[in-house]
Order: sequence, then C-alpha cells, then structure tokens
Amino acid sequence: MIWRGTVGSAALLVAVLLAGGCAGSAPAPASVPGTPTGVPPAVAGRPSGPAGTPGPSGAPSVSGLSGPFNGTDIAWLQLAVALHERVLPVLELVPTRSTDPAVRRLAAEIREGHRADIDRFRALLDRSGAPRTNPHAGHDMPGMVTDADLATLGAATGVEFHRLFGRHLRAHLEQSVRVADTEQRSGAEPTTTVLAGAVVRTGRAYLARLDQLAPRADSRS
Repeated sequence: MIWRGTVGSAALLVAVLLAGGCAGSAPAPASVPGTPTGVPPAVAGRPSGPAGTPGPSGAPSVSGLSGPFNGTDIAWLQLAVALHERVLPVLELVPTRSTDPAVRRLAAEIREGHRADIDRFRALLDRSGAPRTNPHAGHDMPGMVTDADLATLGAATGVEFHRLFGRHLRAHLEQSVRVADTEQRSGAEPTTTVLAGAVVRTGRAYLARLDQLAPRADSRS
C-alpha cells in the first residue's frame, strides 16, 4: 500500500516544517514506489496532463491522472487541510462582526477559495491512498487558531475584532505559504506541486491585500 511507506517521512517532514521556522530547510523524502489508487498500471508514470494544468481559479484540476506521491506530498496535503479548516470559523465570523466592505470582501474570497482548496487536497489524498483520517485534527500548531483564540475573537467587536482577525489571518496565510513553498520544492507528484504553487501565489496576494487594510484589520502589537 502506498501510504505504508510514507508514514515515517511524512512525520519527519511535518516536524521539520513546524520547528522554529525551519520550513525552508526540509529535505525531500525518498519517492514512494507504486501507483496511486485508481490509476491503472498501464498508464502509471505518464505525465499528469489535464490534472496538472491550472483551473479557472489558478488552482490545478484533479480530474486527470497523477504520478507517484512521496512523503512530502502526503504531509503537505494533510497539513494544508488542517490549516485551512482551522481558519474557516475565523472567516465566518466576519459578516457578523465587521461592517468594513474591504474586510468582508477579503474574508469571503478567502473562505470560498479555501473551501475549494480543501476539496482539491482531499481528492489528491484519496488518489494517493492515504487514510482519510487527518493526523493533525485537533492539534494546535503554527498558523492555527486555538479554541481559546476563537472564543476571544468571537467575543470581540469593532477595532479589537479587526486587530485580532488580522493577526490570526496573517499567521495562517504566512504558514500556509511557507509549507506550500516547501511542497513546491520537495514534492514529487505533479498535480500536488502545481496546487502548492497556486496556494503560494494566492496566499501572497491575500497578504498584500491584508497589508492594505492595516491598521483596520491587522496589528502585531
């Protein structure tokens, strides 16, 4: 089974990614032998074709064939699901806490984009043969809003809400870009690395827009 050979390298990658901002130094794990789930042996190893091309939103489609996944691919996809899922409740608070059109528009765009990305991440995980259970569910890691943070944010209003919202969103976007950049450089499966590139580009664009909202929606003090 493909997943069995990736457990150690995936766990190692996540540990490196989350240790002291050292994401950029994560080594590429050895490639995982075998054919992804659902791909006939006769076509294994061929270029991904349509699956590796960007869709309308700039993220790749996952409707075509994919190549072999390595430990970095699996680790990134699982971590990306956890990161995106954890920030959704933050984004969903905005319509009831902010009247700023720019803040509401940014939150809505990120929310819809993240939901679509989660579907793409999960489709690739299914294709890889990885378990559906996410090992990061419930974990508090860099870039993730804790339950306590969410409770504080939910009770905040006005300037305080915008300050906390901006802080948490920035931390999420920066970590998402950091780990996606590592996947781009160390991943093996073509569709997955293209998707990581889309996450990097959109994440940086969102950070630039967040900068423009300061100090209304961001403060590091």
